[in-house]
Amino acid sequence: MGYFSYPFSFLEVDSSRVNGVLNLDPAVRYPLRGGGEGVYRRGALHLDAGTQLEVVLYHNPASATFMYLHEENLDANLLKLIGLSDVDLKGAVRLTLPGQLCLGARRARLIDQAMSEIIGAPVLAPTFEQFKQHNMAVFPIAREGLKYQVPEAINGNYGYYCDEIILDAHHVFDSSVPIYNRKVEMTLFKDKDLDQRQKDKIRVAFIADSIASGLVMKEVIERIKERFDGVEQVEVIAPLATVRGLCRVARTSCMRDLRVRVHVFETLLNALAPDYYYSAHFAEPEFHIRPDLEMAYRAWWGQDASGTEIAETACAGYGWSEVFYSPRKQIEMINNQLEARHGLKISDLLIRNLH
Repeated sequence: MGYFSYPFSFLEVDSSRVNGVLNLDPAVRYPLRGGGEGVYRRGALHLDAGTQLEVVLYHNPASATFMYLHEENLDANLLKLIGLSDVDLKGAVRLTLPGQLCLGARRARLIDQAMSEIIGAPVLAPTFEQFKQHNMAVFPIAREGLKYQVPEAINGNYGYYCDEIILDAHHVFDSSVPIYNRKVEMTLFKDKDLDQRQKDKIRVAFIADSIASGLVMKEVIERIKERFDGVEQVEVIAPLATVRGLCRVARTSCMRDLRVRVHVFETLLNALAPDYYYSAHFAEPEFHIRPDLEMAYRAWWGQDASGTEIAETACAGYGWSEVFYSPRKQIEMINNQLEARHGLKISDLLIRNLH
């Protein structure tokens, strides 16, 4: 995949216009620790206002399973959640499923494999050569970020024992906030295990969470910089990230004092109005390290009765955290959106893809 430039322009919630361009460099191949070959692709988001944000996309077998399609043997427990039985599947022994249906513990194991390969990629190697374990801390954002296993990936690749500081940050309604009517509330910041001397030595913050609207990540970066004044580099590990959310991160007030880089699985997402948490894959093949996987993904979702492509509205994240913590809720959310937008259920698409 070669050089790609994607200009964008959209209205923010406050009616201000955000203009910029996403540039992606040609893909670079590298050997995976577990065997085989991975790919990374550097890039940057440039805003007309003068700020920019580094982005790196990664492809490996685990991240591809997470983002596109995978095959697996019939799983009676999964079928029960979906509302099917093996009788409904007419003797099929394997199913092709989208990444949205890799649920719960299975998804966590998949994340473990993908994170190990990404943390071990050449992109991050200079950081681990420059800084030692006492200069790094991992900040997983509850709930989703707790499942990413970033400290384990760092230890597995470099042997470092990094401090882990759990955060709980989320949106709450607040009518006093102009336009947005919500604010980011941080109810947990578990940094009391570190004294001030230890905090002062932290230079690199690894933040684990996906990026939908970008409001939580923007606030978290600012809070970390307040409490860990010595931090100069932020590595955001975000399997799912939208272009719109990254624009908000790029507008973080402390960007001038930090190098911020976002590491994403496979491709960036298109935040869909009006609820920007529903974020589909971009159709343009240039967004994807493996365009062939995107073509197969879009073919699996297919069209509804009116001819609308379902992949244009099928959210890559859906519940974001629910897919790890409540597989039943994940299925409900997928079905609710499919029925509202297309008059279909996930069971209809599974059966349709048997033929």
